[in-house]
Amino acid sequence: MKHLTFLIVAILALSISTSCSRKKDPNARTDTYSSGSITFGADESFAPIIEEELEVFHSIYVQAHCTPKYMTESEGMNLLLANKLLMMFTSRDFKKSEYDNLIARERKPYTVHVGYDGLALITNRENMDSCMSVKDVKRILSGEAKTWKEVGTHSRSGEIIVCFDNATSSAVHYVEDSILNGKPITAENAFATKKTAEVVDYVEKTPNAIGIIGSNWLNDKRDTTNLTWKKNIRVLAISRSDDATPANSYKPYQGYIYNDFYPFIRRIYALLNDERGKYGLPWGFAQFVAAPKGQMIIFKAGLLPAYGNISVRDVKISD
Repeated sequence: MKHLTFLIVAILALSISTSCSRKKDPNARTDTYSSGSITFGADESFAPIIEEELEVFHSIYVQAHCTPKYMTESEGMNLLLANKLLMMFTSRDFKKSEYDNLIARERKPYTVHVGYDGLALITNRENMDSCMSVKDVKRILSGEAKTWKEVGTHSRSGEIIVCFDNATSSAVHYVEDSILNGKPITAENAFATKKTAEVVDYVEKTPNAIGIIGSNWLNDKRDTTNLTWKKNIRVLAISRSDDATPANSYKPYQGYIYNDFYPFIRRIYALLNDERGKYGLPWGFAQFVAAPKGQMIIFKAGLLPAYGNISVRDVKISD
């Protein structure tokens, strides 16, 4: 019995000694699927929808604290791939080389598709032109067409000034990759601000300007139908036909994105690089955005949800 007592005491002493020698990592994560604190990245062009998603998410999961850092797509992807961000909301998926590299480093990359938006072209209210062809958009961005009269418009004269939100933004990448087929923007009068709000402000003050921004910045929150736009700018309807007319041109409304009538459509993703995989708060928030409540927020914000039963019907509206 004495030997047994001594053995128990020795084991307890060893256990206490071992536990005391372990120092807690002050940087160790304690977040769960629905609690804790994280910081994540998001393309600045998606700031309005991210803020709406967070407002509802935090009201449901009161022990969760998700803080967004808005940045350009290039900056965010670099930080994500360097393990300095756990999650990034952006308009592109992992490239195969990026995904393979993360797997080789024993990371856990995940892609969560959450919705679609349209890349919108906006003009000053004084510009009465309402539509433009994809061909003319390409001519403007490549520098082939420098004035409004060169693209067949009649309400404006003078040089066309193209304004982007940021030189390394997702809008610029979409234009170069998807509109210009991998070629750079070479228009002499194209420049970038730092934020989407600055693009809208510039177009408001510049009659000859075209601004290129994500469509989720345009919805007037007073309009629950998402059929109107901010009243201080004009949104161009875009046509796949070389001869753009009001009948064959479309604005980035949800129905026209759903039917693929609008030509400039982007996917919205939550990209994760989290060693905790599906057990951490990044996964929890990404799944919330992709779940019914989060998808309804996307729908009400004027974007197209990635999931859900959606039907589009033609209706006639009379005065």
